[in-house]
Amino acid sequence: MDHVIHTELILRQHPLPLALDHRALGLCIEACMECEQACTSCADACLGEGRPDELVKCIRLCQDCADISDITARIASRQTAGDERLLRELLHACALACKLCGEECLKHSGLDHCRACAEACERCQQACTRLIAAASA
Repeated sequence: MDHVIHTELILRQHPLPLALDHRALGLCIEACMECEQACTSCADACLGEGRPDELVKCIRLCQDCADISDITARIASRQTAGDERLLRELLHACALACKLCGEECLKHSGLDHCRACAEACERCQQACTRLIAAASA
């Protein structure tokens, strides 16, 4: 079974779900989890490049984005008595963190890990933006 479908299935089976599009929510959770992993790995790979002075901003933004993506996925997964205002603000913060991190990683697109991280950040930013739009509709 596809992982995204599995996440969506669990969300649909929740006895007290938030009034959100389960598909958009599931895709966003998955994108945030993927982004967290990509950013964590990219920051570590940047350290391994042996020139952390040149990559300090990239490392910092990757770490920040990883943390925000992680907490966004975790909060979005909790449906019982959730507050959609909090989730919406987290989604905005996550989209911004992804934008900033992705832009910085693109400056180092000669590094494969930075290019892959930028792609994960873009997918996460888009998923957060789609969920914000779906929640506002």
